[in-house]
Amino acid sequence: MRINKVHLWAILVTVLLIRLLSLGAYPLMDTTEARYGEMARLMIETGNWLTPQFDYGVPFWGKPPLFTWMSAGGIELFGLNEFAVRVPHWFAGLLVIGLMAYLARRAGFSGLITSLVIATCGVFAISAGAVMTDMALTLGLTLAMVGFYLCWQGKRVWGYLGFIGLAIGLLAKGPLVIVLMGLAVMPWLILQHGVIGGFRTLWNRFPIVLGMGLMLLIALPWYLLAERATPGFLNYFIVGEHFKRFVVSGWEGDLYGSAHDETRGMIWLFWLYSALPWSIVLPVLLWKNKTKLKALNQDSDGLVTYLMSWLVSPLVLFTLSGNILPAYVLPGIPALGLLVAMLVKDIDYDAKWFKVSAAIVPALLVLAVVYIHLFVADKRSDKVIFVEADKSIPTYYIGKRPFSGQFYSSGKAKQLTDESVLLQLDKVQLVGDRNSVESLVQQKQLTCVAQYTAKSHRALYLCERT
Repeated sequence: MRINKVHLWAILVTVLLIRLLSLGAYPLMDTTEARYGEMARLMIETGNWLTPQFDYGVPFWGKPPLFTWMSAGGIELFGLNEFAVRVPHWFAGLLVIGLMAYLARRAGFSGLITSLVIATCGVFAISAGAVMTDMALTLGLTLAMVGFYLCWQGKRVWGYLGFIGLAIGLLAKGPLVIVLMGLAVMPWLILQHGVIGGFRTLWNRFPIVLGMGLMLLIALPWYLLAERATPGFLNYFIVGEHFKRFVVSGWEGDLYGSAHDETRGMIWLFWLYSALPWSIVLPVLLWKNKTKLKALNQDSDGLVTYLMSWLVSPLVLFTLSGNILPAYVLPGIPALGLLVAMLVKDIDYDAKWFKVSAAIVPALLVLAVVYIHLFVADKRSDKVIFVEADKSIPTYYIGKRPFSGQFYSSGKAKQLTDESVLLQLDKVQLVGDRNSVESLVQQKQLTCVAQYTAKSHRALYLCERT
C-alpha cells in the first residue's frame, strides 16, 4: 500500500501530544474521574497504599488498587493536579501501543499503521489519560495476549511475560482478565489444533505451572492482605462485582454507585460507536479481502483468527450483561489495530481515505476539550468553587458532597451532618443550592453572603454568627 509515512507519523505524534497536553486542560468531573482521583489523593494523604478508600476510613472494595497506585504515583511526582492523576494512564496507553507495534513488526506487518489505528480509535484516545481502571486492564490483557502468541511461536520467555500481564490484569480489575483471555485463546486453540490437540499444545508449549506461580506470586499477596485488612472484601469483590453485577439486572448490592441496566446485546452497539472510525473501516476491509482472508490467516500462523477472537472476547462476555459501559470494549481494541494493518497491506489504491480516517479523532479531541472547558466542566465539577473559597475557613456541603468537592478542597470540605457545628464557628463557608443554604441559615440565624454561584447551581456562601 503506497502511503506517505511522514504523514502517518505526523498524525500519530499529533494525536498522542494532543491527548498529553489536554490532560490538565479540564477538571476532574463527577462522578468517575473525580471519585478515582479522590481515592488517589486519599492514598497519598493517609499513607494507606494497601486498601483504596472511598472516603476517610471507608474501604473501596469495588476494584483492585492498580489504577489508584498509578494516579497516586502521579501525584507523588507532579503534585495534586489533573495532569498528575491522568498521565500514568496515558503512559499505560503508550505501552499498549508499543506492544502491539512490536507484535506487528515480528509478524511482518506495519507497526506504524497498527499504532496509528489504536491511537486514533475513539475509546482508546479518550481512555488514554482518563482516571479509570480500563487502560490498566487493557495493558495487562495486551501483554498477556502478545506473550501468549509469541510463546506459541517458540519464544518461551514471552510466556512468562504473558503471565505477568495476567498479574497486572488481576491487580487492575480482577479475575475478569483471565475470563477475557480464556474467551479469546481457547476457541482459537481449538480452531488451530482441535480440542485434544489444543490442550496438548497448550501444555507442551507454555510454562503453565511456573507461569501461574509467577502470576500468583505477583498478585495474590495483595488479595490476601486486603481481605485481612478489611474482612468481607473477597466475598463482595468476587461474588458481587464479578457475578451479580453482570447477571443480576439493576443489582442493588453495589456499595459505591448505581448499577446500569442496558438492553442485552448493547455492548455491540457500544463497540460500533466507541471504536469509530475503525469500527466502520474494519468491516469494509474484511469484505474487500474476503477471498484472501484464509490465505492471510495461514501465512500469518493463525494471527487473523487470533486477533478476531481477541477483539470480540469482551463483546461476547458482556452480550448478556445489562450492567455495562462503553469503556468495556477497550480491552479488545489493540487487536483492531493490528487487524487493520494486516488488511491494508496489499491494497493498491490511493491512501487519502486512510489519512482522513486517522485524522478524525485528533480533530475531535481538540473540539471536545474546548467544548468541555466552555460548557461542561463547571457543571460537573466543583473545582471552580474552591478557586473562590478561602481554604482557611471551615467548609461544609449542605446536602450531598460530590467527589470533585472533596478532591479540590483536599478533603477539607465536609458534608454537614450535625447542624449544631455551625453554632460553634465564628466563620464558616457553606456550599449547596441556594434554597437549601438560605433555608438553613435562617434557622441558625447566620449572616451569609453569596460569594460565587457555579453553573452546577451550587453556590458558595461566607457566613458569620450574628
